[in-house]
Amino acid sequence: MVNREALPVLYSLQHCPYAMRARMGIWLAGQSVMLRAVVTKNKPPEMLAASPKGTVPVLVLDDGTVIDESLKIMLWALNKSDPQNLLYGHDSPALSTMLTLITLNDKQFKPCLEKYKFAKRKHEKSEIYYRRQCEVFVTQFESTLSRQTYFMGETPSLADYALLPFIRQFARVDRHWYLQSPYPNLRRWLNGHLQAPLFTKVMAKFPLWLASHEEFLYGGK
Repeated sequence: MVNREALPVLYSLQHCPYAMRARMGIWLAGQSVMLRAVVTKNKPPEMLAASPKGTVPVLVLDDGTVIDESLKIMLWALNKSDPQNLLYGHDSPALSTMLTLITLNDKQFKPCLEKYKFAKRKHEKSEIYYRRQCEVFVTQFESTLSRQTYFMGETPSLADYALLPFIRQFARVDRHWYLQSPYPNLRRWLNGHLQAPLFTKVMAKFPLWLASHEEFLYGGK
């Protein structure tokens, strides 16, 4: 019997890529948390008290410790339990390589992706212009995946799940173009993840915390 009161609390937004990343890490690690669903325009005061920066995900541990960065939440969970060896414990330098790739995604690819997503709305430059900026990174991803099944080798890793929400966003901006783009290995990789049972579980929709003050058991073995 799970003691829900002793579990960490996760504030999460369903479609936020960072929140998706955190939820995947928790699920893949077999950890249990109490999930509180939020929306950007109406943030719970409890969440803001824990993390004044006001972005998701926010994980509040039972001792009051707050982890409010998605990658750190993934590492917190996987350092507790890593049944699929996503941290590549057999390969000492692997984690550093993963973190370098994730930093490339977060610091360089993500800003280009944001401009690509909103190009039509903001009318600064053409959507194609920003897509080509994204392709500088997408081409690197495709090259890696042409040599191996996943970003680190023949089995999934932390890097695959940390990049997944953002590559999914890239694919959705112009679906018609993406399906005909010269990135067959990236499509193969992305389709494999999106069709896996894990993705359905991670994208489950929950009633909003502020509407019902009901939190939900999430994750676990």
